Amino acid sequence: MSTSTTPTTTLAVALIVKNEEKHLKACLDTVKDWVDEIVILDSGSSDATKSIALEYTDKFFVNEDWQGFGPQRRLAQQHVESDFVLWLDADERVTPELKLSIQQAVAANKPNTLYKISRLSWVFGRYIRHCGWYPDRVVRLYPTTMTQYNDALVHEKVEISAGMQIENLTGDAIHYTYNDLHHYLVKSAGYAEAWAKQREARGKKSSISQGIIHAMTCFIKMYIIKAGFLDGKQGFLLSLLSAHSTFAKYADLWIKTSTLPPKS
Repeated sequence: MSTSTTPTTTLAVALIVKNEEKHLKACLDTVKDWVDEIVILDSGSSDATKSIALEYTDKFFVNEDWQGFGPQRRLAQQHVESDFVLWLDADERVTPELKLSIQQAVAANKPNTLYKISRLSWVFGRYIRHCGWYPDRVVRLYPTTMTQYNDALVHEKVEISAGMQIENLTGDAIHYTYNDLHHYLVKSAGYAEAWAKQREARGKKSSISQGIIHAMTCFIKMYIIKAGFLDGKQGFLLSLLSAHSTFAKYADLWIKTSTLPPKS
């Protein structure tokens, strides 16, 4: 793979994947010609993910002992040899403007600096520019030896300590977050369960009333305060589904911590 970064500063793109044959090729096509290294850690795909990945890199690894998103990303980073690491999900695409911004940041190689990217999500036939979903900035680019993700089971974040600076990159990563409604429901159910398990492990409890209150607050915030109504029917549907997902995670925590097991 060729690179347009400085000869002394190298860049890797890293992904954790599972059954991503639908998206992986399109994702890697947006980075293959300008990064120095592609690192992919699979958690046990049963589709064509591996064969697609091997068309782009020989740094394809498998870890089926799933401990959560944070630990999986930490493990993947151990395989990165480049100076900088750019994290992507398979359902994301790097736009030309974002590519240029990434290259400029890597070439500048500022000390103690991490970079956020903006994600623009395509949901149910429309780009979502409201609902609190855009610009959806997340830290995704940083010097490999400077930090890593935390060990959260879900909603993992890059660890940021005192003295680190954060800058925003220009351009968007296009995020094809859900294939259809079924995909949304399955994905959100998985996040809800992981969230409940994580909270349970910390000794937290919940109640049905908490779930209702948080769900209502979620809808009001997304659809009204964050102007989801400007995203049309998709904005309404996404706000409603997000409220449902919010209720589900609190209900799951209540079931796990406050209900009796079946009688033997």
